[in-house]
Amino acid sequence: MAAVTTAEALRIGGLTPLTTIDFPGRLAAVVFCQGCPWRCGYCHNTELLDAGAPTAHIWADVERLLHARRGLLDGVVFSGGEPTLQAALPDALARVRVLGFATGLHTAGMYPERLAALLPLLDWVGLDIKAPLHRYDAITRTPGSGARAWESLRHVLVSGVAYECRTTWNTGLYGEDDLQALAGALAAEGVRHWALQECRKEGAPLGRAAAHRAALARHARRAPRLSAATGGTPAPRPRHRLRASSPPCR
Repeated sequence: MAAVTTAEALRIGGLTPLTTIDFPGRLAAVVFCQGCPWRCGYCHNTELLDAGAPTAHIWADVERLLHARRGLLDGVVFSGGEPTLQAALPDALARVRVLGFATGLHTAGMYPERLAALLPLLDWVGLDIKAPLHRYDAITRTPGSGARAWESLRHVLVSGVAYECRTTWNTGLYGEDDLQALAGALAAEGVRHWALQECRKEGAPLGRAAAHRAALARHARRAPRLSAATGGTPAPRPRHRLRASSPPCR
């Protein structure tokens, strides 16, 4: 029997004491996990990509925060980076639940089998579905990445765990026809909760951003089988350089 990797081994690149937007319906803290094997060109947490980089926090910092905020926080979201990269994540989730907090996970679904094993420890999953299958490898710069993400989606859907699929649409990577194909593919899989997020390039003219939002809204109306939420750029996160939800593209 393999030894359990304890939460103390979790590599933590950042810690946000309070978020109102990253765990639907709950006040939560966010633990940003260090390391991600994919290399998406518009990644907004590039400082978390290197799994071996120095970390900002240790697990004891998380436990101190949670003990201090009992009765104030409802849950903890593990974001990244890619949390499922780390073998310490299952113990970290279990210990958060023992403390009485709900658990959430932001993942790109790159490790389907690991995600399947984690689902019993989760109350909610935010799963990034970046693109139609045929566009994935060019975006992540990793062969086979799309098949992994879509396999993870199927695990989430059969689990019964609350979820949201999120797509940050970068029009420089694929157009509205592919976005429509993506909506159809998600609906065919049985997805009912899809957050379609504008990817606004820094310095882009306002007119282009407005046209982009209009395309998002137009597309949402074409996907009646999905509960599609569209939006612009989310509010900046207070006093923290890391973001759990999708900001403008870089």
